[in-house]
Amino acid sequence: MIPKHRTPTHPGEILLQEFLGPLRITQVELARRMGIPVQRINTLINGKRDMTAETAILLSRTLKTSSEFWMNLQVACDLYEAEQVLEHAA
Repeated sequence: MIPKHRTPTHPGEILLQEFLGPLRITQVELARRMGIPVQRINTLINGKRDMTAETAILLSRTLKTSSEFWMNLQVACDLYEAEQVLEHAA
């Protein structure tokens, strides 16, 4: 169920708060393990980039999660934003 009155948490915030912090992994180290530029992680964490399928797969492999976990977080954000646009257009 998509929250109607609360903005869903962006996947980048979940990455930072629930994974990098507790695991004591820096953005630089995560990017190195994933084989991607650190800017990709940084812009995701700062909410300037959305989760892509490729990033979800790389995160799932690196953090031992599922790619669906990451994509579902992004879909919740996307649906919430679309709902807000439609409500304001009506």
